[in-house]
Amino acid sequence: MFGLTQKELEKGKAGHTAQEIYQQPKVWNKALHIFAERKEEIHNFLHAIYSKHEKVRVILTGAGTSAFAGDILVPELQKQDQEKVQFEAIATTDLVSNPTNYIFKKVPTILVSFARSGNSPESLAAVKLATDRIDHFYQVNITCNPEGKLAVNTKDDKNSLTILTPEEAHDQGFAMTSSFTSMMVICYLAFSKDTNAGEKLQTVITNGEKFIESVVNTVDAVLEHGMDRIVYLGSGSLGKFAHEAALKMLELSAGKVVAVHESSLGFRHGPKSILNDKSIVVLFMSQDAYTQKYDLDILKELSGEPKDIKTVALTEMDNEEVSQYANWTVSVNNSKQSLENDFYLSLLYVVFAQVLALKKSIQLGITPDNPSPDGSVNRVVQGVTIYPMTFA
Repeated sequence: MFGLTQKELEKGKAGHTAQEIYQQPKVWNKALHIFAERKEEIHNFLHAIYSKHEKVRVILTGAGTSAFAGDILVPELQKQDQEKVQFEAIATTDLVSNPTNYIFKKVPTILVSFARSGNSPESLAAVKLATDRIDHFYQVNITCNPEGKLAVNTKDDKNSLTILTPEEAHDQGFAMTSSFTSMMVICYLAFSKDTNAGEKLQTVITNGEKFIESVVNTVDAVLEHGMDRIVYLGSGSLGKFAHEAALKMLELSAGKVVAVHESSLGFRHGPKSILNDKSIVVLFMSQDAYTQKYDLDILKELSGEPKDIKTVALTEMDNEEVSQYANWTVSVNNSKQSLENDFYLSLLYVVFAQVLALKKSIQLGITPDNPSPDGSVNRVVQGVTIYPMTFA
């Protein structure tokens, strides 16, 4: 698996993380079937809310990786002509620390909570604050844990709906991998107006099964170059996705690799100063022809830098112009039909970022399943104090 023997995985304590990355196409397929079985129930729940109110606010929330799921999804969902629905991505860490900035009494709201464990103190606190404040409040919990407090607390609540991911998506490793992508798949299916979403996801799954086997070739080539800094770039929702890619490297390298993210256009505005001769820049290129122009411009600029910067460009399909300027080019869609939006692409691009972080962690002698054995960071966050809040 990813060029690692079972003995190497056991020695490096990487077995859970490696398997949870590798299994993703199969888990996405199971998530697709879970949604299909509950499609009518889910759509009836949402449509009942939409028909009751003139306008509905849908907040996609979570902390860390779970928050980034919302960041990635919102641009794609909002542009689908959903005139009655306003999608927003707001992290639980912001909702809890600044509730009066984000929680509005008179605005009908659906809080969509992404949660691997369902026991994060911020997730539970965000629900309580919204329940206490909002007149018409509804919940959709997308979680991996049927025993988590988010799922258990809303079991008999007619204004709440819990959707469980496939059992395998309840990651045992430290880093969120299959939990992250499977929750995004379910959320997209639930809220998207794309009637062909299931068919397109099948194309993603087919490509994912192939990519999961070949991705290690580029990853190993990148790791041979060596790096102590990595920059992830993208535009629009892929710029948001770059945040998750950077976090995976930061988490699994235990902070030994400086990992940052930025938009393709925003990188020139100061963040570019991070680059040195030990830098790798990974560019997630959009499938949108217009947006792609800006991605290509920064790639061209980086290829002309005097510093020994190496670039990796991930593209949907083979692109000769991109290959001229990138040190490594990775295409993820072997079909003849475009995936049509960057959300679908992100599901494939994430595999590269996850495998690169996994193998860099092992290269550094860190244990990916628990990269922070001193307890400075934990699988389920600890040390959070939730303070009582009284609304005026």
